[in-house]
Amino acid sequence: MNSGVVMNNLIEISKVTLAEAEARGILKWSIWEKEVGDFIWYYEVTELSYILEGDIEVTPDGGETFHIVPGDLVVFKAGLSCKWRVNKPVKKHYSF
Repeated sequence: MNSGVVMNNLIEISKVTLAEAEARGILKWSIWEKEVGDFIWYYEVTELSYILEGDIEVTPDGGETFHIVPGDLVVFKAGLSCKWRVNKPVKKHYSF
């Protein structure tokens, strides 16, 4: 399972402090929240997400699982098909 600064051809994860997120305007993006559970998702367009709360495992079809936690800035690239497992309720800022 990956964590920290990781990348494959469809997911990039980097650490960003709250202060950095504010300076970059990320905290002005829309907010999305999700309760604990599993779901399948396909990204038709690239999405940037900044995780405020939660604990998530994202597994691309046929790929390795990525562990995503607060402070992660995640780029989900267009064409990604994956399974989300939300272990703790998620609150994130997002932008397309």
